[in-house]
Amino acid sequence: MNQLTDVRTPDLIALEINSIKGQTRAVLLHSSIEIGKRLVEAKELVAHGQWGGWLESNVDYSQSTANNLMQIYREYGEDPSKIPTLGNLSYTKALALLGVPEEEREQFVAENDVENMSAKELQKVIKEKQKLEKELEKKDAAAEKEKVKLQKNIDQLRKQLEEANEGKVDEEEVKRMQIDLAESQIKIQQLEADLKAKPIEAATVEVIPEEVEKELSELREKVNQQGDPGVLTFRLRFESLVEEFQHLLKALDSISDEGEREKYKTAVNGLIEKMKERL
Repeated sequence: MNQLTDVRTPDLIALEINSIKGQTRAVLLHSSIEIGKRLVEAKELVAHGQWGGWLESNVDYSQSTANNLMQIYREYGEDPSKIPTLGNLSYTKALALLGVPEEEREQFVAENDVENMSAKELQKVIKEKQKLEKELEKKDAAAEKEKVKLQKNIDQLRKQLEEANEGKVDEEEVKRMQIDLAESQIKIQQLEADLKAKPIEAATVEVIPEEVEKELSELREKVNQQGDPGVLTFRLRFESLVEEFQHLLKALDSISDEGEREKYKTAVNGLIEKMKERL
């Protein structure tokens, strides 16, 4: 035998150990799935109220352990296509991953390098994720509630303005309603933008951002100085147009195909020329 093949080094031994560890994890996880499958079967056959006693006397499992094994089977064993998602994970990690929704699990494993985490680290990351999601759900619920409230206010103000146009409300009241309507519209637009743009990592989201309140205060002051509701309407439309134009420029820059980008650029220039003709 070649003497080179008989040389044992620490690196070679470590490689063998890690290989055995990986095989052990795979066997343990597969065995857990198979045990869970049989526990599901047994539970259907054991008389009602005797499940805990059957587990203790026959397989020496607590109900908590049995529930974990059955859940492992239901999540990973009933559909073999889910097994690749687990990669080379241990039973403990596979169990922890049940805290991640099924549709997010594969992406979560890929993005968080779960294979190189300890089980404790994985459990901590999942708990933090769940905590953030609950916080965001509360913020979303508050924002949606505020949005509904604002929409009702907008609908009511529009109805009042229709009555005002029929001469049923004095000019000062019309001005006040137009300001209120504009404020509500700005707030609801900001809420919708927050709900769409908010990342999962965000820990806090203000229902009505401070910068929006500042803008509203400035708007009130200018309207009171000018005394012309038409100026308010023009200002809102103009600022919206400027903002959308900035978004349009960014969208043009993001088009990688130069030919397509030039085509849309020409279309925008054509629209601008038509707008200039109308002024």
